Amino acid sequence: MKNIVVLVSGGGTNLQALIDAEQRGEIPGGKITCVISSKPGAFALERAEKAGIPHRVVERKAYSDRESYSQAILEALNEEKADLVILAGFMIILDERVPKAYQNRMMNVHPALIPSFCGPGFYGLKVHEAALAAGVKLTGATVHFVSEVCDGGPIILQAAVPVKNGDTPETLQKRVMEEAEWKLLPKAAALFCQDRITVENGIARVEE
Repeated sequence: MKNIVVLVSGGGTNLQALIDAEQRGEIPGGKITCVISSKPGAFALERAEKAGIPHRVVERKAYSDRESYSQAILEALNEEKADLVILAGFMIILDERVPKAYQNRMMNVHPALIPSFCGPGFYGLKVHEAALAAGVKLTGATVHFVSEVCDGGPIILQAAVPVKNGDTPETLQKRVMEEAEWKLLPKAAALFCQDRITVENGIARVEE
């Protein structure tokens, strides 16, 4: 059984999707063993508590710089014996030592079809604002392994979501979460826990 540690910063909707999927038996070979939040009081911690999942806070404000915070997160992941680390609305960009230590064992969901609308500065509603400003007809979500390059790691899964006339960033965000993010992230976790993802030359291949 692989230990899944989920990093969060806010409401934890993607965490809830993972919890629900695990409870339905959709992540065979894996178990969420810890939730780590970058700030106290995050609603995601309440979700973990309700599900009986151990949780802890490694507060960003308690550290003077990104390097010391990244080291603290790395130590916490090692203490929790993480086999898979999932960023689920984790709003902190860690330095390169963390993805290097957990190469191809740390995944993130991004609310766009990478390589569109990604990289530094593209997070939350900003992604959907950019998609609407560009006039794209399809957007979606991507689950990818985390590398030293922001949103640049190997792509595991993607799903397209239509952009509708009259969409606002908020309505588009909601549709992308419901139709793509909440489905892709548990599926990617399940694939990992069943050893069905291999990475060669920076390309992730999924065994169907």
